[in-house]
Amino acid sequence: MNLNARIIVHIMGLLLIFNGGFMLLATVVSALAGDPRSTTLDIALGAIITLLIGMMAMFYTRGHRKEVAKREGYIIVTLGWVLLSVSGMLPYLISGVSGGVTNAYFETISGYTTTGATIFEDIESLPAGILFWRSLTHWIGGMGIIVLAIAILPLLGIGGMQLFAAEAPGPGGDKLHPRITDTAKRLWLIYLGYTLAETLLLWVAGMSLFDALNHAMSTMSTGGFSTKNASLAHWNDRPVIQYIVIFFMFFAGANFVLSYYAFTRKFKRVWMDEEFRYYLRFILLFTLTATAVIYWGTEVGISESHPMVWGAAESAFRHGLFQVLAVVTTTGFVSSDFTAWTPFLTIFFFGLMFLGGSSGSTAGGVKVVRHLLIIKNGILEFKRALHPHAIIPVRYSDKSVSETIVFNIIGFFVLYMLLFIIGALGLGFLGLDFVSAIGGAASALGNVGPALGSLDPVSSYNGLPDLGKWWCGFLMLLGRLELFTVLILFNPYFWTKAH
Repeated sequence: MNLNARIIVHIMGLLLIFNGGFMLLATVVSALAGDPRSTTLDIALGAIITLLIGMMAMFYTRGHRKEVAKREGYIIVTLGWVLLSVSGMLPYLISGVSGGVTNAYFETISGYTTTGATIFEDIESLPAGILFWRSLTHWIGGMGIIVLAIAILPLLGIGGMQLFAAEAPGPGGDKLHPRITDTAKRLWLIYLGYTLAETLLLWVAGMSLFDALNHAMSTMSTGGFSTKNASLAHWNDRPVIQYIVIFFMFFAGANFVLSYYAFTRKFKRVWMDEEFRYYLRFILLFTLTATAVIYWGTEVGISESHPMVWGAAESAFRHGLFQVLAVVTTTGFVSSDFTAWTPFLTIFFFGLMFLGGSSGSTAGGVKVVRHLLIIKNGILEFKRALHPHAIIPVRYSDKSVSETIVFNIIGFFVLYMLLFIIGALGLGFLGLDFVSAIGGAASALGNVGPALGSLDPVSSYNGLPDLGKWWCGFLMLLGRLELFTVLILFNPYFWTKAH
């Protein structure tokens, strides 16, 4: 089957229109926040350019064949993410705050992939409109503008199932409604509801409305961009703010389908989900471990500027829980520099970068369900060795899992680790030391944000060589789209006409 190029360009135009519309929203915020008029006009110019290109693309391909096959779906998702990043860097470039194309692209793709790594060293000096646009790229990328787009594709006579499959290729593809567009709408309503609820709570807790909205968008997208140089450590003297962020990080890292079940009072279905139960157990186990080491091995929370409010035990627990959730859910917020605590905790949090949140969440990483199935299959291999003729299937949530899915997951994990090694080798080749290279590769591929060494939680990525920034941007894209969606485009067979 020939590639339906016109539908690809048509949907690219639609995505640009969405992006330009969100950019106009950042323009409004810039004007209301009292930014210099030139900054507001710069953001507006970026929005106009994006909208015009999008409208022209849709206009000149209006006679397209209304069919999206799997091949077009993969191209649309990957190319769409790149195009969003290219158009999304216009506010940085036109306003001149980024200092060049490389920095602008890095910041933008870090936003859309919800990685949260930044090249800005003095965030608080940035205009409000630019800060809001940074957070908005997180929020758009978190649930996926592709999912937003397919909610209205039926209006254009296009089915969206192929796009949804490419956007969320991992296991755990539960649907709320048999129609994919209704699923997308429900997911976005839950996403929006959580964002508004967190904004209100943070505002009441003492943040400014602007800071509250930005951090809510970053939390629900598991992104990590902050409006403060110290990230959430800026509010170490207000534990209630950090506990609110902790609460929403937890739900952002859980399957959004389970949130829907909870809102419709189907609590039994929530607890029956095996991945959620282990996600909760992992968080508790890792928090207890981190809390114990922080309490007995560090002096966290003790400073004149941010004194402990409720005592050493509470401070250790809060920082432990906060950083465990920030790394596991790949949000990347910082309440303290965990690499400065103890060598054990540095290695501990590095390991957590490979865990990831739940499938169906906005978190990056390998995902809990994949780890579960790999562990279950590994344990069953002992039984199969003793009983070579027995058929012993892997079971998940009281259902047997097909060998095809198990092999797919094992293949994903092997490929993920191979790409981590290749990513680290690339950064090492560009001059980074061993700790910085492995930390940067793990963080970029897992969409975590803070890393190790020269890329630790209190440092920016501005010191990376330009080629290193492009390399990390590629790793971020691979991680956000779960490897196969991007790598399949490099397979020559994908471009043949046989399928």
